[in-house]
Amino acid sequence: MELAREVLLVVHTGRQHNMRTAEKVAGQLIDAGLCVRVLAEEAPELSSDCYLRVVEPGPEAAAGTELVLVLGGDGTLLRAAELARLADVPVFGVNLGRVGFLAGADSDALDEAVAAVVESRYYVEERMTIEVTAKLDGEVLVHTWALNEASVEKSSRERILDLVVEVDGHPVSAFGCDGVLCSTPTGSTAYAFSAGGPVVWPEVQALLVVPSNAHALFARPLVVSQKSLVALEIDQHGHHAVLFCDGQRQFDLPPGARVEVVAGSTPLRLVRLHDTAFTDRLVRKFELPVQGWRGPAKTG
Repeated sequence: MELAREVLLVVHTGRQHNMRTAEKVAGQLIDAGLCVRVLAEEAPELSSDCYLRVVEPGPEAAAGTELVLVLGGDGTLLRAAELARLADVPVFGVNLGRVGFLAGADSDALDEAVAAVVESRYYVEERMTIEVTAKLDGEVLVHTWALNEASVEKSSRERILDLVVEVDGHPVSAFGCDGVLCSTPTGSTAYAFSAGGPVVWPEVQALLVVPSNAHALFARPLVVSQKSLVALEIDQHGHHAVLFCDGQRQFDLPPGARVEVVAGSTPLRLVRLHDTAFTDRLVRKFELPVQGWRGPAKTG
């Protein structure tokens, strides 16, 4: 007996339009013979006709599914990415938010996206992740991961965070700042972009280090090897800090804490509806002016 194909549906709740869209999508998937799972925290806001299983968020939420289908913006996709990564399945975002840089399709292609899931007709990209470890006097305080970035930030608006940036066991610079981000190429168009970092194409294997409002002569963004170990050491005589990972997970850091960031051993798989060049997505999402472009000279 052939097992039913399953999809985990994750939705940005709180908006009636999103919930009605989710019910429509779920109905289409069920009509096509797929089993739809939803998260227990989202089920009460959805019609019971649009899902067959309710699961708790955790390691088993997406286990055995073909993919995690996300209806929302980048924040919703980052929340769903945790579940997809634990189950080693791809995540497919349909953007119902604003920029939606991580999404594989926009809302105007919703029906096409559903058809692609039904027909297993889509592209999958592997995106680099980072592993993040916070320590104090050699004792591990937290070990986690991120798709976009890990940021160490001051815990109080009125205070300055003093820290030292280190690469591969060698100190680079010490300064006071609002924070420092360690980003993947995928995250270069997210928080790191807002902090003044460079845009890095996803296939480039590198780590970005981007200071935020640093009080120093040398506080430029750095691009280092994916094999590097980046460390941020908080002044042991200074103030507490906060570690944020993808804006989804938050951890308090005491003075003297050390945050180490390396390339992750497990990439995240992102689904795309079309095999579109990153350059074209960049131009479209940021509405960049390209008037006057003539393209390569034609020969023959």
